[in-house]
Amino acid sequence: MSNFLTEQQMASLVEAIQSAEKYSTGEIRVHIDSYSGGNNAEIAFDVFKTLCQNQTAEKNAVLFHINFDEHYLTIIGDEGIHAKVHQQFWDQMHDRITASFARGNYFEGLRNAILETGQELKKHFPLSGENRNELPNEITFS
Repeated sequence: MSNFLTEQQMASLVEAIQSAEKYSTGEIRVHIDSYSGGNNAEIAFDVFKTLCQNQTAEKNAVLFHINFDEHYLTIIGDEGIHAKVHQQFWDQMHDRITASFARGNYFEGLRNAILETGQELKKHFPLSGENRNELPNEITFS
């Protein structure tokens, strides 16, 4: 599990994911990695390929990949959402999250980013009909 988030905070993050996805076809995943010694960017992309890539109809999944021990955060948006918000959006979000993490506000930083991502997904991928949950909402670990 995580030494940086309590069980209650992780449950609240799952609720934030559900809330963020409520008015959009987009999907949000959070993965907490405890592996050390590898190339974090490569690991994050491998996790993205496994958990998100090409698994949503509109290619609008977003992965927050965190390795607290390595002080590493990667945010990866699939082609559909990335084309709408561009790299600057992710860079600015990354800066806000890491600033929050630096203050020890792990839960708040992640929760705010999840909800903000949900707003962008709602803006660019609004619901039109049934809201199928294409990807699980739970936090995954490795």
